[in-house]
Amino acid sequence: LPPSVKVYVASAPVDMRRSFDGLSALVREAMGADPFSGHLFVFHGRSGDRAKILFWDRSGFVLWYKRLEEGKFRFPSGDAASVEIEAAELALLLEGIDLAGAKRRKRWVPGKGVMGG
Repeated sequence: LPPSVKVYVASAPVDMRRSFDGLSALVREAMGADPFSGHLFVFHGRSGDRAKILFWDRSGFVLWYKRLEEGKFRFPSGDAASVEIEAAELALLLEGIDLAGAKRRKRWVPGKGVMGG
């Protein structure tokens, strides 16, 4: 994903029977975000073994749905309606990896260091 695309994970479980309109309403009302932004909005059910990702691709909504046959996803949580994660973290999460145990190594951030030598 390009760096301009953000990934938001709903903090609370949702009714996984919701589809395009119901999830886009949750994005607007509960998360306070624009469902037409092109960002990814990740939802999960109470059981923890299912995930839905809603996004707008400039011509319509796309809904991606995954169910684990064994185990559960370990979704991040927080006090806000949603938690922002990076695309790499989403990939790990969808593989069933618990992000709480993952460690991020030090990395360069534009504008925070001096280039060259």
